[in-house]
Parts: sequence; structure tokens; C-alpha cells
Amino acid sequence: MLLAIDVGNTTITIGLFEGDRLRATWRIATEHGRLADEYAVIIMGLLDVESVERAAITDAVLVSVVPDLVPVFEQLFQRHLGVQPLVVGTGTKTGVKILYDSPRDVGADRIADVVAAVQSYGPPPLIIVDLGTALVFDAVSAEGDYLGGALAPGIHIAADALTERAAKLYPVELVAPPAAIGKNTVNALQSGLLYGYVSLIEGMVARFKRELGGSAKVIGTGGWAEVIARETKVFDVVDVDLTLHGVRLIYEANRA
Repeated sequence: MLLAIDVGNTTITIGLFEGDRLRATWRIATEHGRLADEYAVIIMGLLDVESVERAAITDAVLVSVVPDLVPVFEQLFQRHLGVQPLVVGTGTKTGVKILYDSPRDVGADRIADVVAAVQSYGPPPLIIVDLGTALVFDAVSAEGDYLGGALAPGIHIAADALTERAAKLYPVELVAPPAAIGKNTVNALQSGLLYGYVSLIEGMVARFKRELGGSAKVIGTGGWAEVIARETKVFDVVDVDLTLHGVRLIYEANRA
């Protein structure tokens, strides 16, 4: 079995693959100060829940946007699972031509999204909207090349910043309010955040489509994708496990 781990700034997503089938997924909080043994206790416990023996994990792949945690997870894989992981990064074969001014600046998780989107939801052009700690838009040309994208604060980051900076505002549940015109502070915050981000996404997707010069399929992914998808028809597909599938495909390409 292949254990795939996507280390994000807020959440670590873990995928257990049996062949090309995603058998199980788990999400845990990213803790920058946590040690390899501590992460191992959590992951071993999750494998136990799935009744998977350590010896069944024969391969591992890691993608991380938190550089400090790469050696932590490398140690975890080697010490507790006895496998040498593939760390997806600069120089890893992905099959994607990156047309960014500085290809090294593109997060490996974004390229994993492109690989999975082209494989599963092509043909391109494609627009990928990843709703995580950051709100990330990625554009894939008709030739399958990575063109670039746009970055904005994620909805939860925006909500936290607003309530921290405004003395009379407070955290609210990010769900749809009864109407766009809020009649109280809770509904007003929910409207501005949820509907505001829906409009942001719809507007950016429209701009991307114009620049791509034609019809482009839009794929939503990330922890907030399903919440936003309930309020808009901008997504053609929602796949919260897109990155994990891309990481697996990259692993398979490099193993071969």
C-alpha cells in the first residue's frame, strides 16, 4: 500500500492507496513543533482504525508547503514504517510544463492538483480553485501547460483577521445566512464572508476563462470547496482529494 501525505499550512491530509483506489483519508492539524514520534503515534493510530498493519505500507510519498516539516516526516517514514519516501519538489518528474516566471516558486501541491485534474477531468484548458489556508486559482492551457494563477487569503484567514482587528466583531459559523442583506451582526458577517467569497471566486473564474480564450472546466478542491459549492454553480467538479490523487500519480511516474 502507498501512504501519501500532503502537508499544508493548516491541515495535513493523509491518503492510504491500495493500487489506484483511495482506501481511506484522514485530516489532522498541522503543528509545526510536533516531532516525528508524535506524528507517528497519530498516524499509527489511524492505520489501526483501518486495520492496516505497518508492514502493509510498502511505499510513501510526501508533498509539503511547510519546509520545516519535510525532515520530520522523512524521519517518521524511515523510522516507523521502514520506507524511503519520495518527496515531491524541484526536479521531481511530473509531466507538467511550468510556464511560471520562476518555476521553483510554484508549490508542489499545486502541480499535483494539475496532474490529477488533467488525468481525471481533462482535456484542458482547466481552472483549479483550491480553497484551503489560501484561496488558490491555477490555470492550465489547452496544451496541458501550467500557466500561472492567483492567490488570495482563504475564507477562514479572512474571517479570523476581521474578528481580530474589529473590536465589536466576533467569530461566527461560516454557513449561509437567510439572505444576503443581514439583519444582525451574525448574518451580516456570514453574508459578507460566504457570499463575498462566492462572488470573488465567480469573478476570478470569469477572468481566467476570458484569458484562456475559450471554455474551461472548473475544478474545486480543498477543505472549503464543498461549503462554497453549495452556494454557486461555478464548479463543474468538486474533488476534495484532488491533491492526494495527483501525488499518487507523480509517485507512480517516478517509480516507473
